[in-house]
Amino acid sequence: MTTQQQMTMYRSRSYRRPVILALIIMGIVPLPFFVANVTSSSLALSAAVRSSKRGVETQIKDLHPFTHLASIPASSDPAKIKFEKVKATRVFTKEKSTTDRAYCKDLPFRDPGGSMSCAYTEDESPAPAYEATYSFKGQPLASDEYGNRYFTFQVYFRPEELPPALRSALSTGKMKRAELATYFNVATSRAPVRAAVIDEANSSFCDGSYMDGNWIQKDPNCNDKVSFKTEIRPSDYITVQVDPISPRPQQAVASR
Repeated sequence: MTTQQQMTMYRSRSYRRPVILALIIMGIVPLPFFVANVTSSSLALSAAVRSSKRGVETQIKDLHPFTHLASIPASSDPAKIKFEKVKATRVFTKEKSTTDRAYCKDLPFRDPGGSMSCAYTEDESPAPAYEATYSFKGQPLASDEYGNRYFTFQVYFRPEELPPALRSALSTGKMKRAELATYFNVATSRAPVRAAVIDEANSSFCDGSYMDGNWIQKDPNCNDKVSFKTEIRPSDYITVQVDPISPRPQQAVASR
């Protein structure tokens, strides 16, 4: 070993020793790891063990973005659904959720200004896709001071789901919107759903009135008796299904 190599090894060890000692004092690196000649791989193992002991849990969930489905309020007009555009994009196909049990356990003791979330999520595994945007007419939102009645929704397709002619046209950007619309079929449905509702015939409510925004009962000892029943009724949403198709030649010609 040359003198230069010896000096390099000495400097490297001299630099690592105070750093590791500082970590031991702070409680980040356990003493046994230092005694056993700590290496970078053992430090990584130590971090993994600590994460396990602290109760950090990670879950991966599939997002299923390629369903071809969208939901719009039942008060919307299905006849007003209109194709707007289609473009190439990327969508995430998985969601990673990480929960720190130790953080959640200590959450009630944290200061009010701290984060109130003990779990966080992030999207992962992006995949190429085509995004089709449609507009529809519905009731304005109560929070919208301008009374906007037109809204949009998007559906996503895998590249191989679209006809080759459409993919080619999208790459050149020479096809008009009316012709692009002929490559998609739109169908709507409003399926009945089971819903729990109050059974008025078998329920009773205490008398009272509102005072300064609070409900005041006439008889403080009265208790409401509320019964529920299940009924079948139309859904509060309209399901929109958009499927790619290959238009007939006369369809494409007529749309130009």
